[in-house]
Amino acid sequence: MLVLVAPGQGAQTPGFLTPWLELPGAADRVAAWSDAIGLDLARYGTQADADAIRDTAVAQPLLVAAGLLSAAALGDIAPGAVAGHSVGEITAAVFAGVLDEVAALTLVRTRGLAMAEAAAITGTGMSALLGGDPEVSVAHLEKLGLTPANINGAGQIVAAGTLEQLAALNEDKPEGVRKIVPLKVAGAFHTHHMAPAVDRLAEAAAALAPADPKVAYVSNRDGSVVTTGGEVLDRLVGQVANPVRWDLCMGTFQEIGATALVEVCPGGTLTGLAKRAMPGVRTLALKTPDDLDAARELIAEHTRA
Repeated sequence: MLVLVAPGQGAQTPGFLTPWLELPGAADRVAAWSDAIGLDLARYGTQADADAIRDTAVAQPLLVAAGLLSAAALGDIAPGAVAGHSVGEITAAVFAGVLDEVAALTLVRTRGLAMAEAAAITGTGMSALLGGDPEVSVAHLEKLGLTPANINGAGQIVAAGTLEQLAALNEDKPEGVRKIVPLKVAGAFHTHHMAPAVDRLAEAAAALAPADPKVAYVSNRDGSVVTTGGEVLDRLVGQVANPVRWDLCMGTFQEIGATALVEVCPGGTLTGLAKRAMPGVRTLALKTPDDLDAARELIAEHTRA
């Protein structure tokens, strides 16, 4: 069974959209999306520097657009389950048929703006802890006033909090953690620092008419499979200020029989986690259109009746 997943913020790099816009019809499609949400996605995805695309209000729509564009390039596929990490959950909602592309991009534009405003209130950020025992690390983070905002499995936890708290973490690592890596994000996402964004996102979500998922939609909240469009939207709203449990999502993939996992552009992060946490499951990341043929072959092998 194939699982199709979408990465979250921090996966973007300068110019990553450039080769995808060379595909037939891609530039026109991105131009239409840009007009719909009032953001020049092509310019940010091809010309902007790392600081510009680190801006939450830019990064989030850009990631969703890249995910949709690369998935469309695969052709008509039928995954058995879909999921996304953080903002990638909105991309996955399109894969599942819950939202159409314009609705998803409109929602993520609001999400990005609201979270950017919330992040501007206090200087905050996120850092990945590599290695160590999860229980020991979580207890240590809480002692420092930090939140384990992403529990990603495969020996990775992401801490979020104020810049001062993160500096203290660098000086006082949890036992067993081999490395701490600052993430390319502009705030402490999935923590109480994002509470101001929740009401704005809820208002935007209320204007949408979601359909029920056509395939298994696995939620970041607890790794459960969500079966109604209304609940998908409710979880998308609440997840902004609550931790991402990607470890539980991967556990669900295994429970429901995943044999292959394909990560849409800009892929790499989630396939890396899956390689360590989901032994025996084939993985492939879409980074450039050069990866499309291999992805199609893998998808065909794992979606045959």
